[in-house]
Amino acid sequence: MNGFTWQDGERTLRFGRGCAAEAVELLGGPGYTLLTTERAGEMAPAVLDGAGTLHQVRGGRVDEIAAELLEDDPGERIVALGGGRVTDTAKAMAAARGGRAMAVPTTLSGAEMTRIHRLPTGVQAERVRCAVVVNDPALCASQPAASLAASALNALGHAAEAPCTPRASPVPTLAAHRAAHLLVHAFDGPEPDRDALALGALLAGYAIDSSGYGLHHILSQTLVRLAGAGHGPANAILLPHTLGALAWRFTAQDSELRDAIGEDPAEAATRLRALTGATRLSELGIGHEQLAACADAAAQRPELDLTPPRAERSELLAIYELAL
Repeated sequence: MNGFTWQDGERTLRFGRGCAAEAVELLGGPGYTLLTTERAGEMAPAVLDGAGTLHQVRGGRVDEIAAELLEDDPGERIVALGGGRVTDTAKAMAAARGGRAMAVPTTLSGAEMTRIHRLPTGVQAERVRCAVVVNDPALCASQPAASLAASALNALGHAAEAPCTPRASPVPTLAAHRAAHLLVHAFDGPEPDRDALALGALLAGYAIDSSGYGLHHILSQTLVRLAGAGHGPANAILLPHTLGALAWRFTAQDSELRDAIGEDPAEAATRLRALTGATRLSELGIGHEQLAACADAAAQRPELDLTPPRAERSELLAIYELAL
């Protein structure tokens, strides 16, 4: 797969296998503040070496992590080397300080493509996108097989939901359809096509950034925040069920997605979910008693208006129960 440079408004995106070798130069040279994790840092030692300040990002909530890290002056360039939590933390810090967030992604989260993120606790600011993205499939699609499949389903959720919101428009929808095809068919062979997965996640992130999200992502995010589910597994387990909820709301969009993939989207998601190692919420340690509180919280989210008709609490709870 050929690499490319994409100048998209205020941001520059470099995609291609091996482009991580150019990362320090693309990020503006050494001296940036780097947010990473132990796993991610081991994958790109040159990016670590170029850091002026290094922070290992702990697990937990982005708003709380970002608030803690802001106690030290992060500087003007805040680089994320990691997955969605790390990248969202960098964006949150940049939004609070007026700096530039940049990213070298190591998962298929697509966070590097969106301005969707929480803000540091106590901060009110405009949300930001990463000004520079260095997407090397050797890093972006580097997860072990089960985690990779779950991350791919998260990206497929972006591609499926983006064409369904009132903010949908032709170019992001085209990107979403291409992304869905790449993400699903990357698993057709004996080994995943990691370059296709990386590009699919990039395009899906672009689409959801433009269109916004609704029912599927609200349900998934609520499980992560309130029930302690992992982001990838939550999306992977719910997607076959939430695709059904989107299909009856958006019949034309569902038909177009089916054509792009070449099969029923929910069936494709179910097939990929089997590769993740967990197909039920109960396998993540989530119990029935937690679902009511999750449904209560999800039902309050204003983003549900973006997948009309707005889902009632009873429908949200029913989807959770189907996935249990």
